[in-house]
Amino acid sequence: MRSFRMIAAGLLAAALGQQFAANELCFAADPLTGPVIELWPGGAPGAVGDEPADKPTLNVYQPAADKANGTGVVVLPGGGYGHLAVGHEGHDLGEFYKSLGVTAFVLKYRIAPKYKHPAPLTDAQRAIRLVRARAAEWKLDPKRIGIMGFSAGGHLASTAGTHFDAGNPEAKDPIDRVSCRPDFLILCYPVISLNTEYAHVGSRNNLLGKDAEPKLVESLSNETQVTDQTPPTFLFHTDADTGVRPENSALFYLALKKHKIPAELHIYERGPHGVGLAAKDPILSTWSGRLADWLKGRGLLERTKAEG
Repeated sequence: MRSFRMIAAGLLAAALGQQFAANELCFAADPLTGPVIELWPGGAPGAVGDEPADKPTLNVYQPAADKANGTGVVVLPGGGYGHLAVGHEGHDLGEFYKSLGVTAFVLKYRIAPKYKHPAPLTDAQRAIRLVRARAAEWKLDPKRIGIMGFSAGGHLASTAGTHFDAGNPEAKDPIDRVSCRPDFLILCYPVISLNTEYAHVGSRNNLLGKDAEPKLVESLSNETQVTDQTPPTFLFHTDADTGVRPENSALFYLALKKHKIPAELHIYERGPHGVGLAAKDPILSTWSGRLADWLKGRGLLERTKAEG
């Protein structure tokens, strides 16, 4: 049966194109668990269909009540804006955060070939607003809602951390009245720059197309978008990453330092792109411990008064 599935997958890829097939296969093998929340039950803005790929969702990973500490994180899997690595960059992180007492929300955002900018950003901003607006439901502190992203998901997380608003107080939808600024950023081997020699061209083309206006590319080259309002940030990369070069993390870190934003950067010497938690690597897997230390150091693993 497994051989048949592999042959079928190969035929599908040949027939529909590698990128599209990878996208569809990713959804077919979805490992995510937990309650599922549609970001827009009535239909997402700009939706071009009514299929699962047109309906951005959050999978909720909630720790046990006696362990929950009131912090929430929206998790953005990578995949070059062409598919979503919801297993090792989604589900695994949901379980990891549960072990820390943090409530995780894994976002399945809209991607190419059906969607380009601004759909992914719209989805990420909505996810932050929704979690913050409904914080009481999950016993979260609305001032402790962060966002995490891997690879292209890291680009999307850094975009959410540099392109945000305070909400529209006159909006009919109460969720839209809430700020979409994340309280902290966690960027793992992220795509950051779109207009330097370090740009990941595949992600840029999937997000913006091959002939995007230079001003648009510049506005989403996020090392140029850091301000004094950008949230505190944790960055993780490897020096050996040839998929998304570590200079991306370095550029964002330097921009943060220029604006005196608290930041922590870890670049391991060895390790390929896309490792997730790197559970099978005894050295690289320690990065998640550094993240836990950073969260603890910022008070994000302490129980809120509501949880205490």
